[in-house]
Amino acid sequence: MYEITYLNTEENNEYEKIINIVIKKCFEEEKLLNSKLSITITLTTPENIREINKQYRNIDKETDVLSFPMFEKKELDEKIKNQQFLYEDILGDIIISVKKVKEQAEEYGHSFERELSYMVVHGFYHLMGYDHIEEEDKKIMRTKEDKILNELKITRE
Repeated sequence: MYEITYLNTEENNEYEKIINIVIKKCFEEEKLLNSKLSITITLTTPENIREINKQYRNIDKETDVLSFPMFEKKELDEKIKNQQFLYEDILGDIIISVKKVKEQAEEYGHSFERELSYMVVHGFYHLMGYDHIEEEDKKIMRTKEDKILNELKITRE
């Protein structure tokens, strides 16, 4: 279902517990539990995420989370609808800056758990083909993200 890797940051069992709960809920919500799809989640530093952002998106700046989907939304929707998961396949990669998560948790006045959970859910829905460029699309994506976090009782407070 997923693999966690660490790039120039310390391994942390608490991070892994949070990610495990959130990813399982995302897969359950999107009816992917019996799929053979997997995700790689990389926890890293602001410097590394900036370099990856520059290399793959031509944007020379730090960010909190990057997502690299392997499918177009229509293609993935069709696979899910027809349960076409005969072989293991990669849904995509999510890269998260741990330091940025800590900073944003403080800035927004909520827990590290809440911010990391949000980054994972946000990254997951990008892998599922959702985005937030257009206001209409943003509403759809935010509704899905909020549903996962609310069901897990991971709130902003």
